[in-house]
Amino acid sequence: MAAKFGTSGLRGLVTDLTPDLVAAHVRAFIASCDVGTGLFVGQDLRPSSPRLAADIAQAARSMGVTVTDAGSVPTPALALAAMSQGAGAIMVTGSHIPADRNGLKFYTPQGEITKAHEQAITAALGTSAENPVSETNPLRRNDTAGPDFVARYLQGCGTGRLAGRRIGLYSHSAVGRDLLAEILTGLGAEVTELGRSEHFIPVDTEAVDPATRTQITAWVAEHGLDALVSTDGDSDRPLLADETGRIVPGDIMGQITAEALQAEAVVTPISSNSGILHKGVGRVLRTRIGSPYVIAGMEELGGRVAGYEANGGFLLGFEARGPAGPLPALRTRDCILPLIMTLIAAGDAPLSRRVAQEPPVVTVADRLQDIAQEKSGPLIRDLSENPAARAEFLAALDGAEGSCDLTDGVRMTLQDGRVVHVRPSGNAPELRLYVEAQQEEAARALLAAGLAHLRHIL
Repeated sequence: MAAKFGTSGLRGLVTDLTPDLVAAHVRAFIASCDVGTGLFVGQDLRPSSPRLAADIAQAARSMGVTVTDAGSVPTPALALAAMSQGAGAIMVTGSHIPADRNGLKFYTPQGEITKAHEQAITAALGTSAENPVSETNPLRRNDTAGPDFVARYLQGCGTGRLAGRRIGLYSHSAVGRDLLAEILTGLGAEVTELGRSEHFIPVDTEAVDPATRTQITAWVAEHGLDALVSTDGDSDRPLLADETGRIVPGDIMGQITAEALQAEAVVTPISSNSGILHKGVGRVLRTRIGSPYVIAGMEELGGRVAGYEANGGFLLGFEARGPAGPLPALRTRDCILPLIMTLIAAGDAPLSRRVAQEPPVVTVADRLQDIAQEKSGPLIRDLSENPAARAEFLAALDGAEGSCDLTDGVRMTLQDGRVVHVRPSGNAPELRLYVEAQQEEAARALLAAGLAHLRHIL
């Protein structure tokens, strides 16, 4: 996986993320984008993250920028801290990808960078350092990003909102694990920590692997849990399981959270559950996959707008009212808000009952790993351009095409209403498959058949 700059910032193998490459992108970011009062730097718990954070700080200070080290914090906590000080930020994280890879996420004082910012950064590559690093520009330290992040949710939701609920926390190597435990405890829940690891574990909350699903189900039963929560590596994507151990899809959490916060407009990618179209929201805009596209859509709609991705990362575009107080806007992926708002929305009833109240549309997703875009590209082009190729592909799944959407990848709606959506990942050597049906059994059968057919083709 050669280092690549795009939708999720800069990502690649750790061996490819050299000090020179990191410095080039940091200098280009500073030269082409507003960083306001300075630059905040945060990191996840990967072994390579401290070195990359140091490379970022060195490069930024060489440009005369004031750098604040926020330490190991969740991506949304870093963004919140930086924006509150009118500063830019860079988060060192590879999110859910393995530990031999890492990346950088970029933020202006207004929030996550846009596609226009990406283009400007690319054009500015080659910018040289302005000054040698000097002791007159020392590295600062911030120790309040975590506590301020916790306070945001306790003030907005109120202590005691989850009183009496037994919540498991699969903490693994998520950077936000301790803050999430503090938030849940502050809301009154009885928290049981499970699976803590000092070695990095890549957890993809959108495509939870079978072994992890089995472990979650066992933990829920063993400890008599009302729910189990977790996050990905940089804690901007949520994972939630109900009292039976069944995973609650991220976009379902998004639907519930948008409704609970009384959003009047919702922006979500084309891969998200289409049940949002049946929720009575005033305006729904479906975009290409990736938070920059969601953010652009939120700017287009304006007003009381919220955004979320199929992975559950929730973007709040207005000052909302929580159960106990205000929840200020935070226009970057956040895992905490959808987790706690979904749990609160369940009330004293089983979580599965609240989830069952959503429109009867089931989406599931998975991926084929180690599939380079050079390999998947020809397949995607053929399916995009050739109706006969789509017909042949769907025939292997006992289906026939009703319509096709090329917003991002190839999303085929079958004549019986099921959906098959094939798309290469934009930031990893993976081919993703999203499917939709009215019943979970049918959706999972379609997903398994689709993955098997893709393996055969490739």
